[in-house]
Amino acid sequence: MSQLEPIPYHDGGIPLVGHLIRPAGTPRAAVAVFPTFMNITAGVENKARALAEAGFTAFVADFYGPDAPHDFDSANQAMIRLRADPLAMRQRLRAALTKLAELEPGAKQAAIGFCLGGMAVLELARDGADLELVASFHGLLQSPLPAKAPIKPRILICHGDVDFLVPRSHVTALWEEMDAVGANWHFHSYAGVDHGFTNPLTPAGAPNPSYNASADRQSWAALNGLLDEVFG
Repeated sequence: MSQLEPIPYHDGGIPLVGHLIRPAGTPRAAVAVFPTFMNITAGVENKARALAEAGFTAFVADFYGPDAPHDFDSANQAMIRLRADPLAMRQRLRAALTKLAELEPGAKQAAIGFCLGGMAVLELARDGADLELVASFHGLLQSPLPAKAPIKPRILICHGDVDFLVPRSHVTALWEEMDAVGANWHFHSYAGVDHGFTNPLTPAGAPNPSYNASADRQSWAALNGLLDEVFG
């Protein structure tokens, strides 16, 4: 298995830097990893390494480019700017898939994401991206551009039932949206679990009170099960 390697790419004229890690042997598939609103963190790096250990090439996308934030407040503002133009955001997301296809030509693709990244992979599914599966971990579920056409990828959504950013009305609205376009979806909800349950550390390295070890294990096992089902 390789180490995480910085890989430059672009969204139009905006320079971005993703991080690539390859498995020891021939990859089973290529997985785009969309990080939290803080962009790449140690927690996201660990998930990319776990994918490589399971036999996948993993490419951690860059949401922001030169404006990459370094603290909570700047990250929140950067996220607000990115989400302000939904079509431009989708273009930014697709740039990562394009680069991953260049890095692993001919490989089937999947996408997973955490927090903002969880929202991102659902946006890619809604946008008709040619993916085999997407998995959202504590992602936002609403979209300004809900799905209007059939969705190709299998969908896994792992959600904390008391996520303060996602009321239950958003959950049921997503189910109805996915059913309306015939999506093949799995929704796992963890009782008493809040937002950010997969990350044991905040960006500063302090304990994260939202981390839930059981939900982290169970959601990652669910992803691995679906990866096995889709890619063998």
